[in-house]
Amino acid sequence: MLGKIGLEEHFALEKTVEDSRLGVKDSFWPAFRERLLDFHKIRIEEMDKQGIEMMILSFNAPAVQAVLDVEKAIELAKYANDTLAEQIAKNPKRFAGFAALPMQDPDAAAAELHRCVKDYGFKGAFVNGFTQLHIEDSCYYYDLPQYWPFWAEVQKLDVPFYLHPRPPLKSQRRIYEGHEWLLNSPWGFSVETGTHALRLMGSGLFDEYPNLNIIVGHMGELLPANIWRTDHRLNYVPQETRFKRPFSEYLSKNFYVTTSGNYRMAPLLAAIMEMGSDRIMFATEWPFGVLNEAATWLDSVDISETERLKIGRLNAVKLFKLDL
Repeated sequence: MLGKIGLEEHFALEKTVEDSRLGVKDSFWPAFRERLLDFHKIRIEEMDKQGIEMMILSFNAPAVQAVLDVEKAIELAKYANDTLAEQIAKNPKRFAGFAALPMQDPDAAAAELHRCVKDYGFKGAFVNGFTQLHIEDSCYYYDLPQYWPFWAEVQKLDVPFYLHPRPPLKSQRRIYEGHEWLLNSPWGFSVETGTHALRLMGSGLFDEYPNLNIIVGHMGELLPANIWRTDHRLNYVPQETRFKRPFSEYLSKNFYVTTSGNYRMAPLLAAIMEMGSDRIMFATEWPFGVLNEAATWLDSVDISETERLKIGRLNAVKLFKLDL
């Protein structure tokens, strides 16, 4: 289909591009690096070949989230967002943007999101997992109380928040010892991000802010396939809980998933059955994913043309209020 809109499409700056080298073979790195730094040449050529009308661009990982100094994190986020806004202005029909945020300081993150949405027309936030602060072995997840005023601003702005993976800290990798190949996209990303999403649900966040919309990639980071069991077993948890509704209800009302890097019928069906096709959107994971693989799969997967159009385009147009 033509007119596809991609939602997990990365770019990097010279000062952050090496953050993305983890897990990339040395023989692939020169071409991979070129693609991360490119906006208007290779990227546009590939989009045209695969019927992708627009990409909503996001800063590479972990970038801002791994900066230990607050002021440096704020500075990097602003620089990345200013750079992205400049590039979008050169071709606004093909690109839109997600804001990188310095979650080290929740107030600064809220202010930066407000600036990017109001001044640049960015379509939401894109944050690379947990945030480190002051010391290397630190890990802040966004269900913590200090982030709730930030979430109030997200709901007020009425924009989505894309929760993207990053690898767990070295101190939290014992289960991967001797099997480090599992750490990142093959498995660890989904465990890390899916658990982070469950923390948000379990904190009562969506009871306090019921209009929040969180996006997770990779066909839901294992959540659609496992959410029934999570709900079922929570019925037997002895301690008092802070959430008021079943997790499956939060998933279907406060979450969207994208197809990034998970091009298979079984997980797609799980997402459709658990959340509905109105909550699924197309993404290619460029340049970590291959555009023709993502696009060809969506074009040929055995779903109705109505569902294909919604997943490939219409759901994004509606959620991000795109004027296309």
